[in-house]
Amino acid sequence: MNNGFFHMPSDLQHSYLGLIGLHLQEALLPVAIGLLLSLPIAQLCVRFKWLYPPVLWATTVLYAIPSLAFFVVLIDYTGQTKTTVVIPLSLYSLVVLVPAIVDGVRSVSPETHAAAVAMGIGPVRRYLQVELPIAVPAIFAGLRVATVSSISLVSVGALIGNQGALGNLLQDAMTFHRPIYAVSSVVTTAVLAILADTALVLVRVALTPWLPKSGRRALRGRDKARAAGAAGAGTGTGPVTGEPLDGGTTDVRPTAGSTL
Repeated sequence: MNNGFFHMPSDLQHSYLGLIGLHLQEALLPVAIGLLLSLPIAQLCVRFKWLYPPVLWATTVLYAIPSLAFFVVLIDYTGQTKTTVVIPLSLYSLVVLVPAIVDGVRSVSPETHAAAVAMGIGPVRRYLQVELPIAVPAIFAGLRVATVSSISLVSVGALIGNQGALGNLLQDAMTFHRPIYAVSSVVTTAVLAILADTALVLVRVALTPWLPKSGRRALRGRDKARAAGAAGAGTGTGPVTGEPLDGGTTDVRPTAGSTL
């Protein structure tokens, strides 16, 4: 075995780039699944306000379950496979994504809703073509937090076999007494998280050309605060500003004409 930063121990059966690819696969797939689950759940919470508190409670309880305990429960059914890692991480992402989407959709102004209804746009089209585009900044704030968290938590999969990608290097660092493996794991994971976060910011900017540059700069400093506060938003006020969620307008929003 080589002590170099980029040389991996033979027991992992992966090159340095191979481990990075595996790590991203196990980290981003749960976020994608979580987003697909969160979109309809959030819409139901917006449509039926009484449903939001129990959904928020359920996602918080799931997030409170230690990942290792989750693995132990699932391993009898899914074995020592990627699925055992993907399922908990997908459920963990809901605690961030559901409140972020609900907060973003509820911030759509009544005037925009009224204009969409007047144009004969149905509920499904209104959700997909009007509400979600306006909620993009809030949704991407949640995605950034969920993605960085998932990239970090993948390493815990090393506890159930070689399913922790870069996290396996931490075990090998202790097994073979090679601290360089731990350094490689920690540094590479941190760099991946930073790059993924930057990529999401760039995508968010590309999807919101209607935001003026000053509005985009303001959003950069507030995105993570919005997502973190959204996880505790079980009341009728905004998680960060305390402003009304129903009917309130926030930040710089497109007019009804420009949105539609």
